[in-house]
Amino acid sequence: MADKKENNNKFENINAEKRPSIVSEFWFFLKHNKKWWLLPILIILLLLGLLVLISGSSLAPFIYPLF
Repeated sequence: MADKKENNNKFENINAEKRPSIVSEFWFFLKHNKKWWLLPILIILLLLGLLVLISGSSLAPFIYPLF
């Protein structure tokens, strides 16, 4: 019976901890699994996403001369 209470307390403590953000989890993944080749892919995807967002705004006329 005491074992169940101890397990419940462990689960409650784990649940009370603050969860890391997705950015910090991704950084932890890159650092500990040595997957540094993913970083340039992610940067390019973020830049393309930013370009798509900006192209729908009033800044679009300033982007078109770049291409």
